[in-house]
Amino acid sequence: AHRSMPVVMTVAGSDSGGGAGVQADLKTFSALGVYGTSAMTCLTAQNPSRVAGIFAVPTEFVTQQIVTICEGFPVQAAKTGMLYSAEIIRAVAQADISQGIPILVVDPVMVAASGARLLQADAIEAMRNDLLPQARVLTPNLHEAEILCGHSISNVEELRSAAREIGDAFDVACVAKGGNLGGDEVYDILYDEGEETVFTGPRIHVRQSHGAGCSFSAALTAFLAKGYWMNDAVEQAKRYVSNALEHAMAAGDHHPLHFFWNCAAAGE
Repeated sequence: AHRSMPVVMTVAGSDSGGGAGVQADLKTFSALGVYGTSAMTCLTAQNPSRVAGIFAVPTEFVTQQIVTICEGFPVQAAKTGMLYSAEIIRAVAQADISQGIPILVVDPVMVAASGARLLQADAIEAMRNDLLPQARVLTPNLHEAEILCGHSISNVEELRSAAREIGDAFDVACVAKGGNLGGDEVYDILYDEGEETVFTGPRIHVRQSHGAGCSFSAALTAFLAKGYWMNDAVEQAKRYVSNALEHAMAAGDHHPLHFFWNCAAAGE
């Protein structure tokens, strides 16, 4: 008899440089023993230094990818990443409802870690109204949490109240990631069904962390698909990404995450 593995899906943008986006998600899924499928929302021409071009996938084709995947596989959990436009956000929200995907992890990609805006204002509105209320959990970085709760966050207390405000506003679990707060300790706050869990860890000093956010939400999706409770899934996803950052290897001049650090003898 064949062992079965949970099937998961990522709905996100392609990163031609392989470090983030759909490519990071699929590597993370493979490393964690779930079967990854993907629906592309946009294609990019990029490397770790620059994004040279973005090509948006037609909205109907985004929908077609999701529906076709769900026809062929019992998708247990899905994550969304870069959704690009209000039209695509609404289409993905619609497809999620029509396909009845049990667990939706929304990485509300709006602002790059550098602070650069990745979504237009109307797209942020569509995300708030149509997509976020359907999620089981959101994984905003500091800048995204500020946009979602409507005020600036400059310390752990404000991060905690932001996680609570966002969770209550959209009736979801929220993992507010405090990596951008600075300091030697990194704080992440999980707010779920009225309960708060604070995760702390030492800051990992890395040359680059491109793809860490994508990889975290993908890992969280994988662990939830495997049946982990939310706080255990968050803890395991954090551990996976921390190790991937710590074990980063050189690829030319860049040091991408080592997605397969947990696979024995990978790269030996």
